[in-house]
Amino acid sequence: MSAPTFKTRMMTFRKRYGYFWQMAVAALTLTVIFILGMIGYMTVEGWTLLESFYMMVITLATVGFQEVRPLSDQGRLMTAFIILGGVGGFAYLVGAFSQVLVEGHLHNFWGRLKVQKRIDKLSGHFIVCGCGRIGSVVVREIVAEGHPVVVIEHSQEAMERLRQEAILFVDGDATSDEILQQAGLMRAKSLITALTDEAANVYVTLTARQLNPAIQIIARASEPTHVPRLQMAGADRVVMPNLIGGVRMAQSVLRPTVTNFLDLALRGGIDLQMEELVILPGSQVAGKNIIESQLRPVYNLIVIAIQKPDGGMVFNPGPQEIIQPGDTLLAVGRKTDLQRFQEVL
Repeated sequence: MSAPTFKTRMMTFRKRYGYFWQMAVAALTLTVIFILGMIGYMTVEGWTLLESFYMMVITLATVGFQEVRPLSDQGRLMTAFIILGGVGGFAYLVGAFSQVLVEGHLHNFWGRLKVQKRIDKLSGHFIVCGCGRIGSVVVREIVAEGHPVVVIEHSQEAMERLRQEAILFVDGDATSDEILQQAGLMRAKSLITALTDEAANVYVTLTARQLNPAIQIIARASEPTHVPRLQMAGADRVVMPNLIGGVRMAQSVLRPTVTNFLDLALRGGIDLQMEELVILPGSQVAGKNIIESQLRPVYNLIVIAIQKPDGGMVFNPGPQEIIQPGDTLLAVGRKTDLQRFQEVL
């Protein structure tokens, strides 16, 4: 990617700090007037740098002290223009600062800085792009599991809701490289793009994959024809909420007992949980079969399936199935038992 131009950076600064743009312009104007005035006194009057600096200070401050030396006619004319420009610029700066202070933008600005500092300290967190009907559910489930999450959103209503729920968020467009980096894309574990605009989901997926090739990306799709596009853009998984909802409703009618059991297990209605357990090379169970691992008698866990590193899946593994490093066990058991087993992984 090419480096952003000066004009692009100025536009980005103005967009992000719109309320402080007037203050920045006024401060820059005063600085330019101050420097040009010093150069003018040194050139027209032949004063030293210190004398010119002192003259500019007392002139712009309007304190009424005498000139350092008697001024020539050219010097008086230049001083008049300095007073008109400098006092006007100072008044503009004070007015802009008063507006920011009265309307509460300064408080919001410091609040965003504090939030950004918290985001900069995160690592291995989840990024959710869009907090609408689907995104809000995703955020709620991730927070319920105790994982850190950062939301990218530009809706004032959604941001106010996130602020009340003490959820970290970044105000901006998720398709922007800068906004994604502000959310900690380079340190995040996964990114979920749940925007309502299908094209925006494709663009976010493509951008995130280019910036961080190692991140896991989950993308939302509304039509089956959009799935290949998101996969080509770099999405690891593509989810169709409408399809999942329809299948879930059908299963509630066809297999109500199974569906109710899964609801209770996944939502914490009973002391039972399904969990993915990744076997590390130094794990105590690595290289052992299921019987030798003592998963059932010691930890009271049931292994439903084993996913191999190459993506292959072994369903209902037998007692002699070897647990290899890098395998992912899909196990069912009580939360306390799962936590005990995770300690030996």
